[in-house]
Amino acid sequence: MDSKIKKGLGRGLSSLIGETKVEVKTNKLPLSDIVPNQYQPRKNFDKENLDDLTNSIKERGVIQPIIVRKSNFISSKYEIIAGERRWLAASKAGLHEIPVVITEASDLKSLEFAIVENVQRHDLNPLEEAQGYKRLIDEFSYDQEKVSKFIGKSRSYITNSLRLLNLPQEVLKFVEEQKITSGHAKILVGLENALFVANKIIEKKLSVRQTENFVKIFKTKKSETAKVRDSNINDLENSVSSKIGLKVNIQNKKNNKGKISFEYMDLEQLNRIIDIIKNNY
Repeated sequence: MDSKIKKGLGRGLSSLIGETKVEVKTNKLPLSDIVPNQYQPRKNFDKENLDDLTNSIKERGVIQPIIVRKSNFISSKYEIIAGERRWLAASKAGLHEIPVVITEASDLKSLEFAIVENVQRHDLNPLEEAQGYKRLIDEFSYDQEKVSKFIGKSRSYITNSLRLLNLPQEVLKFVEEQKITSGHAKILVGLENALFVANKIIEKKLSVRQTENFVKIFKTKKSETAKVRDSNINDLENSVSSKIGLKVNIQNKKNNKGKISFEYMDLEQLNRIIDIIKNNY
């Protein structure tokens, strides 16, 4: 019985179960004795898929047991490690109990279970996936290399996934609400005007390819504008320098604030600058 249960859970989950203590037989627990996993990286469950699973459970019951551990926070309750969607669907289907595999698992193992299950089944949206990796790093001292080996994905994949979390909160909400895709989000990472571009994607219903072209055109125009501005500043520096006979440097920021400096080689040139200021102000 135990070997059959492990086989049905997938290779990643099986290896994790092998590192923990699991009861030999499948148990059944009342749904009311089970609480969600506090480390569940998945925040949103697709309603249509959940309804499909609910109908399947009504017809065939819960075929694959969920994995639980005794709750560290609520006495006499069990916390879901893997299988929250099945638990929700069983409740919607009107069931009163559900088959479970009870395991002893630390908080770290609980998070590992949840991430592996969801990543293997492609159930997480890109933000939930990135947030799961970040929790491993922030709360359990993983580094990106260790996350990479644990999940079975490349280091660059983990790095790019985590970079999504650097986007503005408004943009992250667009991804959560599926107003833009993860493909769009990856293009927006690192852009100063990410929110502006995100709104354009939604407004114009741009595809990922169209968004790439839009960003390229926008960057080109911005670069050309910067070159024109630099040229104007250079002309101004040369004009002032020729009038006072000293090297002039103008630093102009994006908000049109900045500073102007004069380079002098001796006290005579310094006095000349002072005299110019005194005579004109």
